Amino acid sequence: MPAPPCASCHASRAALRRPRSGQALCGACFCAAFEAEVLHTVLAGRLLPPGAVVAVGASGGKDSTVLAHVLRALTPRLGISLQLVAVDEGIGGYRDAALAAVRRQAARWELPLTVVAYEDLFGGWTMDAVARSTAGSGRSRSCCTFCGVLRRRALEEGARRVGATHIVTGHNADDMAETVLMNFLRGAVPTF
Repeated sequence: MPAPPCASCHASRAALRRPRSGQALCGACFCAAFEAEVLHTVLAGRLLPPGAVVAVGASGGKDSTVLAHVLRALTPRLGISLQLVAVDEGIGGYRDAALAAVRRQAARWELPLTVVAYEDLFGGWTMDAVARSTAGSGRSRSCCTFCGVLRRRALEEGARRVGATHIVTGHNADDMAETVLMNFLRGAVPTF
């Protein structure tokens, strides 16, 4: 069965169906609708005032890449400036490809990039070193607990270095649902 026509332009075939509205859209109309929704949300919530210097937490993953792409497209209408900030946790073989992707994106989009390394920020400590020091210690916290705290600190430091007035990070609904479920399973119900 062929795809239905786009509900917006009616000229192209729909490439996807939006989960909330059920609207079938072609790729171009979906991107335009998504950008319009982001613009409306930012303006209605007064989230990024004109003149804001925005540090985009860039991981190299799809969530932060989409966020940076959309904000870059909206920069002229919002009157903001963007800075990419990436964090190198110092996990052997983990972040190398992602940091290379962030560097390519920064070059392609002509956006400034600052990389903050745990090793530099935390006096030689990398996440690999934290994992080695906590292994077999009987501590109840996982490496993910330490890494999350350290990553947020590194992102804040990167934002400070570039003079950012705002920090933005990309997430999706699945990320939010996973956080709630994991907190519930750990018995940390009050945290959500």
